[in-house]
Amino acid sequence: MAGRRGNSEGTIRKREADGRWEARFVDVDGKRRSIYGKTRQEVARLLTTALRDREQGMTAYTDRQTLAQYLPSWLEKVRHQVKASTYMKYETAVRLRLLPGLGKIALTKLTSQRVQDFYSRKLAEGMSGSAVSNMHGVLSHALQDALRLGLVHRNVCTVVDLPRLVHREIHPLTEEQARVFLEAVAGDRFESLYILALSTGMRRGELLALRWADMDLEKAAIQVAANIQRMPDGWKMDRTKTRHSRRRIALTPTAVTALRQHRLRQAEERLRLGPVWADLDLVFPDLAGKIQNPISFVDKRFKPLLKKAGLPNIRFHDLRHTCATLLLGRGVNPKVVSEMLGHATIAITLGMYGHVLPHMQEQAAALMDKMLWGS
Repeated sequence: MAGRRGNSEGTIRKREADGRWEARFVDVDGKRRSIYGKTRQEVARLLTTALRDREQGMTAYTDRQTLAQYLPSWLEKVRHQVKASTYMKYETAVRLRLLPGLGKIALTKLTSQRVQDFYSRKLAEGMSGSAVSNMHGVLSHALQDALRLGLVHRNVCTVVDLPRLVHREIHPLTEEQARVFLEAVAGDRFESLYILALSTGMRRGELLALRWADMDLEKAAIQVAANIQRMPDGWKMDRTKTRHSRRRIALTPTAVTALRQHRLRQAEERLRLGPVWADLDLVFPDLAGKIQNPISFVDKRFKPLLKKAGLPNIRFHDLRHTCATLLLGRGVNPKVVSEMLGHATIAITLGMYGHVLPHMQEQAAALMDKMLWGS
């Protein structure tokens, strides 16, 4: 019969019981599924989408498909579209948060209110606002793809209210405390790393991903191009998150001297270990030349140094904040500080460190008075 579909293409018929149109097909898992709609055109469109999903190995659409069925197939689709570290964050959010909380709900039955209630419940259980926002980003991405494929009529996440983000308070060292810290790390195997952290504001992952090829000690400069990320099989090198993070930073003479000394000590370590040394060209590897575990580094090396120096129990990231506040406090142009830190815009820098800037207006007023009136 003309127009009749083959078995693999599915079939469309009008149900006598309720007058709805029904499309039947065999899904990727071998199970027979049905799609329902008010018109033949609507069902035909949904069937085309379902068969396309089947060809891609995804569980196809039905009006009873749950989030527990859809989200894993969506993860498989995005696996090849995002960075490995991003995929791992998506997978963790789906497995640990979204599936336990929303997995039993049918994709077409998910409402903004149910999502809002879920977020409120997680906040009441102690989840941070930033964690809820990250989870929301993953769910919204998945639902936007479902909307594009015709699996849902709208992305219910677009009208959900997110919690107000509370920025974590920063605890930079004072100028005097920074000097005390540098005295405490003198002679430490990672002395030059701490010097770089304070004088350049580089992130922990950026420091541990530095290679000697990124260094130009003759011109006293570093090219920041990589970070380390937690992957399913351990810590791996990855390119920096944004183009602003990929930046050139000038080095202080003290930092250059410390790095030269560090390179000599590292060469001696390589000779002692011989073939055991993993030659990854890393500036700050572990004792075998491999990528340093950043969590262990902070717990076993950084924190004991703070205690030894009698300093507050700050985060490693607060060394970055220390660099920024010291520079801004001394009147360095915020645009220069923003570029050093790798911020996307100067507004981020000003928003984060605005508390150290008020006195700069007083300096500017005094300078203007001197230029115009000589007083």
